[in-house]
Amino acid sequence: MALVVAAGAGNRAGGALPKQFAALAGEAVLAHAVDHLRHPGIDELQLVIAPGQEELCRRALGNRALPAPVVGGATRQQSVRNGLEALAARGDVARVLIHDAARPFVPGTVLDRLLAALEQNEGAVPVLPLADSLALAEGSPGADDPSGLDGVLGDAVPRDRLVRVQTPQAFRFPAILSAHLAWPGSATATDDAQVARAAGIKVATVEGDDALDKLTFPEDFARAERRIAAAMTSCTGLGFDVHAFTAGDHLWLGGERIAHERGLAGHSDADVVLHALTDALLGACGAGDIGDHFPPSDPRWRGAASSGFVDHAAALIAARGGRIDHVDVTIICEAPRIGPHKQAIRANIAHLLQLPAARVSIKATTTERLGFTGRGEGIAAQALATVRLPEEK
Repeated sequence: MALVVAAGAGNRAGGALPKQFAALAGEAVLAHAVDHLRHPGIDELQLVIAPGQEELCRRALGNRALPAPVVGGATRQQSVRNGLEALAARGDVARVLIHDAARPFVPGTVLDRLLAALEQNEGAVPVLPLADSLALAEGSPGADDPSGLDGVLGDAVPRDRLVRVQTPQAFRFPAILSAHLAWPGSATATDDAQVARAAGIKVATVEGDDALDKLTFPEDFARAERRIAAAMTSCTGLGFDVHAFTAGDHLWLGGERIAHERGLAGHSDADVVLHALTDALLGACGAGDIGDHFPPSDPRWRGAASSGFVDHAAALIAARGGRIDHVDVTIICEAPRIGPHKQAIRANIAHLLQLPAARVSIKATTTERLGFTGRGEGIAAQALATVRLPEEK
């Protein structure tokens, strides 16, 4: 489970909106954060927002399907506590990653390290070493200098053993919930590791990443825009699948149940459209094919909904920091007629991939009575996926 804290005012970033709802490369910062937390080790995301931000949140997320956000408190610690208490009401959370939405680019490698560290520790945080010299600023905040930095340089601060602490911060759920419940409401906590350590929880450190730098000032947004543009490579994947007709009264195409005089034969639900799409997504990120991940010899996938295969492929892309830009699917059959179902299939796939419908294309054609589809023996589908992935270092 990931708890994303998006309840801040974000005043230092400038602009009319809190920074978590500001646009970055065509998407809200919050949307980037949500997308980058799609990872095989994270089964669900819960957002925490400030009172009155429900509509901003809805617009920022588009058609991304998430539980209703939790309303936060007056401080970050109170917002996290509200979120943890909402998760506790579910009764099925074993571990949680608490993340600030203002750090939208979570590398999958950092998530891997955090989850691995939780196997041996009650908490883990990503950190980076300090490179700059440190000193005290002998100034005082005022109207002309709210930072208090326009003063004189004070004493140097030794940087040995100092680190920059980032989020997401990972914890075993019962431990961090108890720590937040015990935290005095009058005290200020800058992060959850501070709350955890005050409760006696040993917090391990793992290697962080510069991509997790917090967006605070306008120049941070400009730097993030440049990072996105420079660090992504466009990749394309092609998928193709066929299924033969068998006895039945319906079939599944693109997540849509379609009444028909025959069904489709297959180990799972035989959704030929979603199988082709899964292969296209896997191909775009160089992750093999659907049989590598969901072998038909495995009884776990007997009758399984193919939407789970698409989710898995999309999560692999997100875990690498990638983004799905567009998918194009062609369905090849004589029957059933696809036209009446095209928009429903399009909406289903857009929902699965958290894409606007405009970035999903569904087409249908026949083979003019030629070949196995022309003879009415089955249905074929081909899919093309365009994905942007970070350049390999």
